Amino acid sequence: MRAEIITIGDELLIGQVVDTNSAWMAERLNEAGIELYQITSVHDDRAHILKALDEAFSRADIVLTTGGLGPTKDDITKHVMCEYFGTTLVEDSRVREHIHELYKERPDVLNRLTATQWLVPESATILPNRVGSAPIMVFERCLGVQEFRSLGEFKIHNSKFLIAMPGVPYEMKIAMMEQVMPYLQLKTEKGKRKGEIIHRTMMLYGIAESTLALQIEAWENALPQSMHLAYLPKDGIIRLRLSSYGEATQEEIEQQIANLKPLIADYLIATEDLPLETLLGNQLKARHQTIATAESCTGGRLAAALNAQSGASAYYMGSVVAYDNRIKEQVLGVKHSTLGKYGAVSEQTVREMAEGVRALMNTDYAIATSGIAGPTGGTPEKPVGTVWIAWATPDGTVAERFQFGVAREREQITQRAVTAALVTAFRLMGNGRP
Repeated sequence: MRAEIITIGDELLIGQVVDTNSAWMAERLNEAGIELYQITSVHDDRAHILKALDEAFSRADIVLTTGGLGPTKDDITKHVMCEYFGTTLVEDSRVREHIHELYKERPDVLNRLTATQWLVPESATILPNRVGSAPIMVFERCLGVQEFRSLGEFKIHNSKFLIAMPGVPYEMKIAMMEQVMPYLQLKTEKGKRKGEIIHRTMMLYGIAESTLALQIEAWENALPQSMHLAYLPKDGIIRLRLSSYGEATQEEIEQQIANLKPLIADYLIATEDLPLETLLGNQLKARHQTIATAESCTGGRLAAALNAQSGASAYYMGSVVAYDNRIKEQVLGVKHSTLGKYGAVSEQTVREMAEGVRALMNTDYAIATSGIAGPTGGTPEKPVGTVWIAWATPDGTVAERFQFGVAREREQITQRAVTAALVTAFRLMGNGRP
């Protein structure tokens, strides 16, 4: 089964709003065994939407749209859908009752614009939106004989479907989970592939993408046609994803992973696609141990990453963002003589920062960072991109210098420092070495 997503709204195309909906929807579709073929973003423009619908239907069985269903003039999706499917708007009493109930404590919202929300396309199947005023609309498009035959095993009887949902992420997620996914499951039972969609992801660190590709070239070239390998590099991590879209078994995928592991053993972090901070947190919880952070150049990003995990209070005790040297001395206990002799960006300083915050917060582990994130502040001895990181552990303190490069932006340097800090902490807990 193949699907496409069309996100509608000028705000997506001028960068005012980031499209987080599509990534979340893609995960849900994959979990249901529905292959997502393409994601398209279009303006709030009639011609643009109509063209996108035609193109999507030429490739996919199911088209999901988000956005443009509000009551204001710029929201034109519902009217364009009526034109595309040759139908008109009619009043839906169930939607009207729902909207009155939704806004019973806010009578000012029940105005003539809100009243347009209970006008729905006559030919659409209407699914309830429990938390919003824009109903979910399902349109069925019957296929011509040639189009029907060309679908092969992916046909859903003799129809394709379009499902229009609100663009507000909170509303979209509830709509997908409560209405759309159960609806698709019901409609596509007879159209599923013979096999399931399988993705297996391995996380690697400490090797360049091109070097990795050469190292596993023979293995990759020997992969059967039913499997596809993708390289996904970001912030120093490479995710290797091996996929099959209904043509390989789980056992066949696992055998290929087993063949690959010896080739990447020195760089392999995990064989599951989870954030580094989640992997680290899970390890700390399993060991009933705690961690704290002392940050200079990363400015609290380590703390934000660790704190973002549900249940982090079980293992993450806190952070000191010691950007100024006085804070390093007065709070973390870094010696004035250390800063004077070696500077803030040095092995000696980060060691004392890590040991200081570990003692201050009485934790098993601690991480400290200090570096030059740029774009100014570098010297020939310590150029922009120089970062020292230390890890204080029950078995002693380890420190390492990283050079993330003068060509990188400040944000990239700090994010790579966070990645390096988390990776090494995870490795130290796993095998006692960075």
